[in-house]
Amino acid sequence: MEDAERKRMFDLLGRLTRSIAAAVGSNCEVVLHDFTNPESSIVAIENGHITGRKVGGGLDAFGYEVLRNDPQEDVLNYRAKTRTGRSLRSSSIFLRDDTGKLLGAMCVNMDITGLLAAQQLIDSIVTPERSGIQETFEHDVDEVFGLLFNEAVRARGKAVTAMDRDDKIAVISYLESKGAFLIRYSMERAAQLLNISKFTVYNYLEKVREQQKRHRNDSRWLSSSAIHGTEAS
Repeated sequence: MEDAERKRMFDLLGRLTRSIAAAVGSNCEVVLHDFTNPESSIVAIENGHITGRKVGGGLDAFGYEVLRNDPQEDVLNYRAKTRTGRSLRSSSIFLRDDTGKLLGAMCVNMDITGLLAAQQLIDSIVTPERSGIQETFEHDVDEVFGLLFNEAVRARGKAVTAMDRDDKIAVISYLESKGAFLIRYSMERAAQLLNISKFTVYNYLEKVREQQKRHRNDSRWLSSSAIHGTEAS
């Protein structure tokens, strides 16, 4: 996509961001992300008081996971929560060029805290939480990486001081799956928090990526074998 065409697209979506927020009201935050620069991806936002974000802000942890895994479908009607504990009903629509390359996202976050508090009957019009998705809104990359690191440690079930080599590789694997290593200086942050060298983090990450590559190749081979009737020896 040409730069001029890309600019026209984001200009149009910026106007759409304003119109959606104006139509729905002050309880609806609409955010436009340009993935060219993840650390300052927000190029337009309306009703940013809901999450405390503004133009120039970066992606949250969910956004980095999207960059890492490139979902094939939009993510609609899931539950999110702000840092102050407000409940949101959210949808994220992903923007792509003619080749399918991920360019950005438009996200709509409806603050439903008042509705939920007003009466339980309102639940009948609130879409259930989408399974497997948890999103918070961090304000900078340090918060994003810290959140993902803490999730990785909790998933392992032990303190960093008690972790052996395999535990730390598991933490690196979790961070990689969530797109954490797309964050600038993530190697240094992981090394500091795990109390190992940056070189060791790099080696662990290479092992994780090699394992993932072998797993993908094995999966493709098994799929091909099933299709063509090939028997494994």
